[in-house]
Amino acid sequence: MIVGLGNPGPEYAGTRHNIGFDVVEALAGAHKIKLTHRKHRAVYGEGVANGVSIVLARPMTYMNLSGQAVSALVQSYGLMPERIVVVADDLDLPLGRLRVRSEGGSGGHNGHKSIIHSLGTQGYPRIRIGIGKEGETVDHVLNKFHPDERQVVAEVVTKSVRAIERIIEAGVERAMGDFNGA
Repeated sequence: MIVGLGNPGPEYAGTRHNIGFDVVEALAGAHKIKLTHRKHRAVYGEGVANGVSIVLARPMTYMNLSGQAVSALVQSYGLMPERIVVVADDLDLPLGRLRVRSEGGSGGHNGHKSIIHSLGTQGYPRIRIGIGKEGETVDHVLNKFHPDERQVVAEVVTKSVRAIERIIEAGVERAMGDFNGA
């Protein structure tokens, strides 16, 4: 299961905090997976990527409660936490940087805090996408990307899709080797 974090509603579309949603949308488009199911406080779809059955999901709980939707989906599909990949923004990485991790703490990210609390473990893979850091945190994450940043954002979304595909076909460790140094 690939979970992109963000906030629901048109007012949050295109904001820095919603880059996880953007990656899931791009992955869905690349593999012709329709996100039409609405259950477990999420929008999700099932399909195949690189010959593997996957679920793509966007929690509709707002970022701070993402764990409620993720936990319900994990239980519904009978998945172990290490079989999910969570994609989210990261203030501590420069804009456009990507980091693949096999597990880890929240790093202060409220979506990860909620997921860790709901699953009772930090042991799930994640992709952290740098959104840079400027000004007040809340204002920054809820702002849209500047026009001069959009090319970098498009490139990191595409790179994130490739990293997820690598995880699907070769595992998290391989994806870490292929994408963390670039």
